[in-house]
Amino acid sequence: MNQLLLSLSCLSGCLLASDPGTGDWPMWGGSPDRNMVSPMKGIPTTWDVQKKTKIKWVAGLGSQAYGNPTVAGGVVLVGTNNEGLKDPKVKGDKGVLMAFRESDGQFLYQIVSDKLPAGRVNDWPYQGVASSPLIEGDLAYYVNNRAELVCFRIKDGAIVWKFDMIEEVGTHPHNLANSSPVVWGDLIYVSTSNGQDESHVHIPSPRAPSIIALNKKTGKLVWEDNSVGERILHGQWSSPSVGKIGDVVQLVSAQGDGWVRGYEAATGKKLWEFDTNPKDSVWPKTRNELISTPVIWNNRVYIANGQDPEHGEGVGHLYCIDATKRGDLTQSGRIWQFDKIRRSISTGAIYDGVLYYADFSGFLHALDPDTGKEFWTHDMLASVWGSPMVIDGKIYIGDEDGDVTVLQAGKTKRVLGEMNMGSSVYCTPVAANGTLYLVNRNQLFAIK
Repeated sequence: MNQLLLSLSCLSGCLLASDPGTGDWPMWGGSPDRNMVSPMKGIPTTWDVQKKTKIKWVAGLGSQAYGNPTVAGGVVLVGTNNEGLKDPKVKGDKGVLMAFRESDGQFLYQIVSDKLPAGRVNDWPYQGVASSPLIEGDLAYYVNNRAELVCFRIKDGAIVWKFDMIEEVGTHPHNLANSSPVVWGDLIYVSTSNGQDESHVHIPSPRAPSIIALNKKTGKLVWEDNSVGERILHGQWSSPSVGKIGDVVQLVSAQGDGWVRGYEAATGKKLWEFDTNPKDSVWPKTRNELISTPVIWNNRVYIANGQDPEHGEGVGHLYCIDATKRGDLTQSGRIWQFDKIRRSISTGAIYDGVLYYADFSGFLHALDPDTGKEFWTHDMLASVWGSPMVIDGKIYIGDEDGDVTVLQAGKTKRVLGEMNMGSSVYCTPVAANGTLYLVNRNQLFAIK
């Protein structure tokens, strides 16, 4: 949704942003900073699904897929639901993580999770698994639909340990638990997805943490933080990032009150926080939550706010934050603010002096990462759920109409191609070992 992840020294910048140092794509964002950039060469800019031009292989998934694929150790992992019936003995609505052989798309195994008994308030029907797995060596980690962080062996899917966030820290996931894990050293971090109940007013578990750190070897809780409390606007669906900022390795978490916060990664000590909403904003009309994943780059954090896609379009804000400072950075840490963006659930990509950020309304913005000045905008003409991915100097981005657009990266807009995948593309394109991986509503494509 293999090789060791970046060491502390690499987090200091020994590799290109989001280059895991291998041909693999072992986690959401490629590496802990979550910058959606890959140096992979030779990835096609045109293909044809119907004619099977440049299509290496296609694998069937469930009826809906929101889990971004990861690739390492010769295996492709992707989350979906059970409508694909890979195992006829497993019936009914389930959360499913599927594993395919990287070389030819052969189905290897699946890990199946029962739905939570409370139903859509905690575990929305047919949404399956939306967490993008993290692969490290012969182990992988993901959050299933039951709000369990699962560690398993990639060779056969055997479970090593599980951490039940509902049982252990009292979280009440709203609609779906979906956090994509990130690792630094021996610690693995996830959001708990703690949120409201079905009334959309009450917070059943106000004392439950928003972010937790576990020992990746044992699955034991190391630290937790609950700075949000009862201020959750709706749910908490962002994923955390890790990077060295100044002289401190920070865990950066976008949370359910519309604030993004930075922590000392090793201890959980809160270092700073930033409110991404104007003080006079009112939920849900003008005040937003945070679903995008923070991007750490050059001692800064880039993040846009937005809302659940079911809430529709609306005003959004994109920020560049100086994360070397401490305390409330809402004013003192704001380097720039971009208000032409609409509500966004996407994550940014910074490459060669340009920041690419998409909004749910379907606009891809190209900005100066230092000043926030806009170079150009591209209208996808359909809603964008995924994120722009820069691969070898080209931007790949999908939309709800099923189109994947490829543009030349740079300060001048140039469209290289637009290909339709047959159904909605909610996931982000990723590249690994010379192959492009795309997920539409119910299929996984390997394009080469």
